[in-house]
Amino acid sequence: MSKAFVRESEADDDEIPAELRVPAGSKNYMTPGGWRKMKAEFAQLVQKERPELTQLINWAASNGDRSENGDYIYGKRRLREIDRRIRFLTKRLELAEVIDPELREVTDQIFFSATVSYLREDGRSETVAIVGVDETDMKRHYISWTSPVARALIKAREGDVVMLRTPAGIEELEITDVIYQALETELSDF
Repeated sequence: MSKAFVRESEADDDEIPAELRVPAGSKNYMTPGGWRKMKAEFAQLVQKERPELTQLINWAASNGDRSENGDYIYGKRRLREIDRRIRFLTKRLELAEVIDPELREVTDQIFFSATVSYLREDGRSETVAIVGVDETDMKRHYISWTSPVARALIKAREGDVVMLRTPAGIEELEITDVIYQALETELSDF
């Protein structure tokens, strides 16, 4: 059978990994920095990478036999990846609800975009920022609002002790500080 009629080993084009799924019926909450980063990636793909790649594919196609033309084959595969990412980013940006932590009213209660410090049972202190599912970055301690830790913290207040279910059992977390501040994002990360 001709390869033109057979789908390659790619699963559904729009398959989203579980950790990036927004719960059904929920909004796609994002911080302003996360939204800017995603918008910049979208612009980079649409305005620079995709046009350059289509130009390369057209050049490779003009060289003749496409079945053994590495530039053509790789280019088409990369073009599919870029188009898939553009569709993903388009959907995410359309559904995004941007919440600026600096504009939030002063409160010691934990909501989306809060930066929270807490003590674990073993005495370790940790600080995390609750961000959108597309902004998660463990190096910066940015956790998704859908993560187990964030779900345990949300709606609690400074001074509260919350219960976190872990594979090892239930752990108590004592909330020591809640602040709302602008979060760093590096546009070069994508």
